[in-house]
Amino acid sequence: MLLRHTPDNLVERGALTINPAKTCQPIGAMYAALGVHGCLPHSHGSQGCCAYHRSTLTRHYKEPISAGTSSFTEGASVFGGQANLLQAIDNIFTVYEPEVIAVHTTCLSETIGDDLPQILDKADKDGKIPKGKHVIYANTPSYVGSHVTGFSNMVKGMARVAVSTGHKNGKVNIIPGWVEPADMEEIKRLAAMVGVDIIMFPDTSGVLNGPLSGEYKMFPEGGVTIKQLREAGDSIGTLALGEWCSADGARFLDTTLKVPCRVLDMPFGLRATDRFVDALRIVAGRSVPEEVAHERGQLVDMISDMHQYFYHKKVALAGDPDQLIAMTEFLTSIDMWPTHIVSGTPGKAFEARIRELTAGLPYAVNVKCDQTADMFLLHQWIKNDPVDLLMGNTYLKHIARDEDIPLVRWGFPILDRVGHQYFPTVGYKGGLRLLEKILSALLDRKDRDDQEHAFELVL
Repeated sequence: MLLRHTPDNLVERGALTINPAKTCQPIGAMYAALGVHGCLPHSHGSQGCCAYHRSTLTRHYKEPISAGTSSFTEGASVFGGQANLLQAIDNIFTVYEPEVIAVHTTCLSETIGDDLPQILDKADKDGKIPKGKHVIYANTPSYVGSHVTGFSNMVKGMARVAVSTGHKNGKVNIIPGWVEPADMEEIKRLAAMVGVDIIMFPDTSGVLNGPLSGEYKMFPEGGVTIKQLREAGDSIGTLALGEWCSADGARFLDTTLKVPCRVLDMPFGLRATDRFVDALRIVAGRSVPEEVAHERGQLVDMISDMHQYFYHKKVALAGDPDQLIAMTEFLTSIDMWPTHIVSGTPGKAFEARIRELTAGLPYAVNVKCDQTADMFLLHQWIKNDPVDLLMGNTYLKHIARDEDIPLVRWGFPILDRVGHQYFPTVGYKGGLRLLEKILSALLDRKDRDDQEHAFELVL
């Protein structure tokens, strides 16, 4: 463990992470796989890994998460997990009858060097994959990257399903990145309003935010179908929403099947949503209808009406790179001041983009995006330079309590609140929801401060 004090009294760490601002790759791969219709995610590793990934997703989405596991024991750890995976594929198709199995690896299977393409090829040749069924895969070693990396790798695995017939179908692929099921619904709604026929993958809407019907279904009605994934190779273009989550899959379709792609920011807030709607309009040759302009005007109206409460309020954020970039732009556009920003997902381009977005602020923003960018570092920064608001996942609540700072829960995971799976935060409607959450946090704090001040005056 390497620790030393810097001149500004921060503890600089070279080989220690305390409360990381990320989780492991297979969780992202599992979430992405749930966005495929009739798909059962499969964890190629030990039962313990699979149990952790399932429980984290279950606690966030408040829905039962089904997944298979290769159930490694000491023997598989030494001699390899091929026999386990072959048996698992046979058992899953026989017992649960999914349309698709989405296999992702864990640290253990990656460390011993299991070759997924070779094993899946053998499963196919041995007749363990029934006709009309499919197996997709992604390599997701947890000791590199983060849950965002795992999501991206599984999305690229979905893109491998696409084929080109040479005849364009007039559709637009949208890769939404790691957003909530409600956000995916909102993206589809916006596209429909503009009149664009899309193929979204993955699509967890209707899977992780479905109704309680009284009838159990192993595989809900939602999710992108294999047929749609195949048709993605004939689309007229791909819009990837986020460099870290979505760009690899989009570029794969571009280079292999000549489906041109454009990488955009996630459509959080006004400007990013404007760019998304404009990209939809251009790629499909449509005009923006009045209904969309009306929703945009409502967001602008709320920003204008409540601007005095946002003005120069300092914010600390923790989360995933794609989300943080779009949120930073949104906050600066309404004259809030992002002050401290951390992400546990590596990427040098992230820091450069954040500094570009915050160049107009009267100070240099604290930003870090690597393995040591954790909640402990964020807490140190906040103690040295306090903020008015925290935005991030449930684990920020400890900082919020210690420093008495209001917290807007946003991102992944949110374990102690509900609503994120039902109410979108992308698009213009999502922007209204975000502003309502921010305003509620700030005004609740203002009301409390006013009451305390009045009490002091009485005394």
